[in-house]
Amino acid sequence: MSDPTLFSRSAEPLAARMRPTTLDEFLGQEHLLGAGKPLRELIRRGEIGSCIFWGPPGSGKTTLARIIANYTDRQFEPFSAVTEGVGRVREIIKAAEERLKYEGRGTILFCDEIHRFNKAQQDAFLPWVENGIVTLIGATTENPSFELTGALLSRCRVFVLEPLNDDHIRSIVSRAIADENKGRGERGEVRFEEPAVAALVQHAQGDARRALNALEAVFLHLENLSPLPSPLSRETVVAVLEKPLPVYDKSGEQHFNIISALHKAVRGSDVEGALYWLARMVVGGEDPLYIARRLVRMAAEDVGLADPRALSVALAAKDAYHFLGSPEGELALAEATVYLATAPKSNRVTMAFSQALDAAREHPAEAVPLHIRNAPTPLMKELGYGAGYKYAHDYDGAYVPQEYLPEVLRGARWYEPTEAGYEKTVKERIAWWEKLKGDAGRGTGDA
Repeated sequence: MSDPTLFSRSAEPLAARMRPTTLDEFLGQEHLLGAGKPLRELIRRGEIGSCIFWGPPGSGKTTLARIIANYTDRQFEPFSAVTEGVGRVREIIKAAEERLKYEGRGTILFCDEIHRFNKAQQDAFLPWVENGIVTLIGATTENPSFELTGALLSRCRVFVLEPLNDDHIRSIVSRAIADENKGRGERGEVRFEEPAVAALVQHAQGDARRALNALEAVFLHLENLSPLPSPLSRETVVAVLEKPLPVYDKSGEQHFNIISALHKAVRGSDVEGALYWLARMVVGGEDPLYIARRLVRMAAEDVGLADPRALSVALAAKDAYHFLGSPEGELALAEATVYLATAPKSNRVTMAFSQALDAAREHPAEAVPLHIRNAPTPLMKELGYGAGYKYAHDYDGAYVPQEYLPEVLRGARWYEPTEAGYEKTVKERIAWWEKLKGDAGRGTGDA
């Protein structure tokens, strides 16, 4: 059996034991906490007010709030919007009022997952924030502009925390391996090969808590081994961790960021970028039919009539996925993605329809010109419905100049085709029709 002292630790998780308690120990967020940076200066001067920490899991939101409480000598009161309600907040507020009255000491109310509160619950913080009873620090992984009320945001400064980079994670892991008091370095009996540490860093994907939980899982695995493998190999670490979990939130901001990246890569004709973001969505478990719908939208919005086949390809990919299922059907989505990314691009139909919508909103009640109205009854014919209408197929080229717009909109030109792909042919055709109109004179269809 291995020496029990090697693994005898507090029941507190490794991530909690290794939590930094000072700004010097805190890794990452140099844009906020570097020398002379705004948040560091506010903390140093003890002037930190109510704020929101917006950042991904494991970026240090809770730890930073605790450090602020330490530096400003305020009582730290943690609170979870997931497991606790407004009743618990009132208890904290009551204690904060007494603390301020009798001790002259402020309170930091740290609300984790603050976006889980509804609007009424969020607004319940307002009077206590305004009268200074507490300093509210809210933590969220979601975009505050979408998830928090305007009233609360107007009273809180938003600080954006970034994912930790690989160097940060490597330092955190190495510190935990070596630390004899809080970490796992009591006697140095376990050494890690550099590739093994790299595997932990890769697994973390910018999340310090995830890295330390993974390291703890490795040490728990070692408890069952005798003799202890040393140095510890990458293969052992990977076997314990199995495989990294993709960072993809199907309902949060990450979902919209990645579909936006896919759309923009297709629009920008970057095949590799488009395939990567498509793969990220597939690996992350996104609904393939959601992806297919977005591909159909891209075909209409960004390829348009520069390649009319693009819409058919996107729709065929949707049908192919229905027919094949996963994983074979994902290849159809990839094929459509490559087709769209490499197709000639035009958004002129999108622009034209947008202008037509504006015109319809501005002129919502214009009458249909008499000559293009339907005339199914003798009375309607007597009233002039359909009178003077020219049937296009009776003329050369199935075209005859006549007006189809209400009088107030005549002369409007919304669709301006490019010379990309098939749209060049469309442009030439429209130019020919315009010439015929010019030769015949405008308004000849009014009768």
